[in-house]
Order: sequence, then structure tokens, then C-alpha cells
Amino acid sequence: MKKISKIVLGTVAALMVVGCSTTANEVDTKPKIQTVSEESLGLRKTDLYSESKTTGDITVYGKEVAGGSKTINRAFQDAPPMIPHDVEGMLPITIKNNQCTSCHMPGVAESIGATAIPVSHLTNFRPDTGIAKDGRITKKGKAVDNTSNSDLSEVSIEKTDKLVGARFNCSQCHAPQSNATDAPKK
Repeated sequence: MKKISKIVLGTVAALMVVGCSTTANEVDTKPKIQTVSEESLGLRKTDLYSESKTTGDITVYGKEVAGGSKTINRAFQDAPPMIPHDVEGMLPITIKNNQCTSCHMPGVAESIGATAIPVSHLTNFRPDTGIAKDGRITKKGKAVDNTSNSDLSEVSIEKTDKLVGARFNCSQCHAPQSNATDAPKK
């Protein structure tokens, strides 16, 4: 115990000598703390407590009819294309009422010059999953214990000629084009 006490006392004494040996002419090496104003954070240009002064940019959507507008290039490879025409009266899209399919289904799209729905939207990648009477999960009619099988034996790829139910909500990925340069200034 005496040995540990001597080591601790020696360390404290050494630190005091080093700490007291600095002079007034030495440069302070402590990092300077920088502050950031609330106004510079994010997209808002007002402080977080002035909600009445905060307004979003005005968005002007195109009013061109289908086939009559210029399309905006995709933001990145494989990005969902934007909707280049007016969608007034076409929303909300439901699984039973999807007006997009009347022009964009393959076959129809080619004949009228519209962009066809891609094959990925007409392919079901989900296995037929259900619950048996005993409460076990079934895939393709077979009871399974592990629903995340690494051998992919439950993966189901079925091409159809109609829009897959998981892809019915077009506006979930595809947004109407807007032109901010045409928006009235605040």
C-alpha cells in the first residue's frame, strides 16, 4: 500500500511541476469552440421559434396534358421518372382505381407514345404467404419455421400481364414535375 501511495504522490508532484512551468508567452493550444446559429441549420432561414415567419417555396406543377410536356431528366440512374403531365383528377390512386394503367400498360403505351410500365412492376417477387389453421406461417402452401431462409427456396418470381398489387401506388415513387423557375416570387 505504501508503494502505491508513493507512486501516486510522485505522479501528482510531476504533474504540478509540468503544469506550473508554463509561461504567459506560450500559445494557448486549446481548440476554440465554434457556435452555429439556428438560422444556418437545414433549409429554414428563420429561427426555430418563429413558425409564423416560416413559409415554404411555392411549387408550380405543370398543367400540360399527357404527351404535351417536356420531361425532366432523372436525378440519378434508375431513379423513378417524374410525372411530366397534370395529374388533376387522377389522385388518389387506389388498388381498384389506378388511372395511370389506362395509358402506361405495355401495349397501350407503345400505341400512344407513353412510357410503358417496366417489367419489374409486372413481376411478383413475393411468395404466396399465409397463416395455417394451426397458426404457423405458410409460404406457397407449405408450413415454414424460418421466414428468412438464406437458400432463397421461398422466393417466387412470377411474371404477369397486369400490375402487381405491391406496385399499384404510382405516386409513392413517381412525383409530378414542377418548375421552380416559373413559381411566383414571395
